[in-house]
Amino acid sequence: FCNQNKDAEFLVDGDLRMTFGDAYAAARTLAGGLIANKGIEVGDRVGIGARNSANWVVAYMGILMAGGVATLLNGWWQGSEFAEAIALVDCKLVLADPKRAARLEGHDIGRTELFIYDNAKPPLEAFADLIGGAAAEMPLPVLTGDDKATILFTSGSTGRSKGAWSTHRAVVQATMNYVGATLVLLQLATARGEAPKYPPSTLMNVPLFHVTAEVPMLLQGFALGRKLVLMRKWDAEEAMRLIERERITYFTGVPLMSIELATHPKRDDYDL
Repeated sequence: FCNQNKDAEFLVDGDLRMTFGDAYAAARTLAGGLIANKGIEVGDRVGIGARNSANWVVAYMGILMAGGVATLLNGWWQGSEFAEAIALVDCKLVLADPKRAARLEGHDIGRTELFIYDNAKPPLEAFADLIGGAAAEMPLPVLTGDDKATILFTSGSTGRSKGAWSTHRAVVQATMNYVGATLVLLQLATARGEAPKYPPSTLMNVPLFHVTAEVPMLLQGFALGRKLVLMRKWDAEEAMRLIERERITYFTGVPLMSIELATHPKRDDYDL
């Protein structure tokens, strides 16, 4: 999908803008670095503990391409919760931003290696110390649908949060279910003369560590060639500004987000 849409804009993160081709190339290089320099093998758990950013997306892609299991750590956890989850699933490596890494100070994460990256830098700079050498030429493993792909965590509302794994087949099936539904809606809208006027674009206003952001928003975007506009933190007026500037065609989230947009006193100041 990245090759089909290689020249189309994919990630918008503040002033950073990347095409699908840019993101794939960065992730391919990171994947080679994870194998060559960190010894990542098929099935190794690699955690991501960070806020939404282009680097989070590239890290997710690179981990999967290297054969690792992308372990999506809840960015809202406190240090003890982070450490417990890392130990529970036996992460070999965790990629974290400075804020999340600081929470882990003083907590035992055993043999897990922690790599801290800068959200403000573009991917190849942020992950430079992981890449090194001829990472882009490092052969990647051949994966099957039965290989584990991701670990996401339950809410922990009735006890400790548990890691729930999915295979590559399950993740692809879930993603393509959404694609099928979206194409049906597009066909119906087109028949009514109501097809979107602008290229597909989504506002990433929920955390990437949650399945809503991961599957229908991020992964479906690859198949649709859809631009992803990242928000660091929810703010209704900032959301309206981005909807207008980036011509957002797809928005989802908790109901309160929609209510805040619908009732915002400055709603009429923006073209939504």
